[in-house]
Amino acid sequence: MAADSFVFKEFEVIQSNCAMKVGTDSVLLGAWFAIPEAGNVLDIGTGTGILAIMAGQRSNSFIDAIEIDEEAYYQALDNCKKSKWRERIDVYHTSLQEYAPVASKKYDVIVSNPPYFSNSLQAASESRTMARHTASLNFEELADGIALLLKLDGSFATILPIKEAELFTAIAKRYGLYISRMTYVKTTCTKPAKRILLQFGFQKVLPVEETLIIEDEAKSDDCEMKQRFYSDEYKKLTRSFYLGF
Repeated sequence: MAADSFVFKEFEVIQSNCAMKVGTDSVLLGAWFAIPEAGNVLDIGTGTGILAIMAGQRSNSFIDAIEIDEEAYYQALDNCKKSKWRERIDVYHTSLQEYAPVASKKYDVIVSNPPYFSNSLQAASESRTMARHTASLNFEELADGIALLLKLDGSFATILPIKEAELFTAIAKRYGLYISRMTYVKTTCTKPAKRILLQFGFQKVLPVEETLIIEDEAKSDDCEMKQRFYSDEYKKLTRSFYLGF
């Protein structure tokens, strides 16, 4: 059972009222996505507010975060207000579908850890279903909103399972969004990638393709206690956030 809070080096995320708790996906995305030193960032479906807060820590940008679920919105609002970067983060209780047509600005960077389960058995609670499933925000609506809100030289970043990434990439192309950077995420070097970090923009370029391995399999296998040994590249990426690194 997930803890009610998650403590990082420079902030704490309370998550007792959020359907989707802090996980590896959100931390990876928050540490990985390209962000300007100063600019405007949008976090779509902020949940606990973790991506918005990480963006605040990593830059001097101004961050807008939107969240459709009421309980998650209030939790994100509280988490952001308690952070060191509260003056640069605004949280709004709204959906992307409502926000995109009326927003008063375009963004240098848009980031989202989106819902992606469309055909699986839906979660028991309504809020968890909303957070995990595309019923509240499908890929077509996500791509449409990004195309409306992103600057011509801006970028959109997300993390998805491999199959869903292929689906979203095909949809994004219809809105003029093309992959510029991609990182396959593997638990160990011998296991297939289960997630992919993706960065999109309006320019057609040859994508930069990388692989990130989370655990050092050799060290983990050698340890009698089966302790997890994280790879140097994973520790380097997340060191500014995780207490253990």
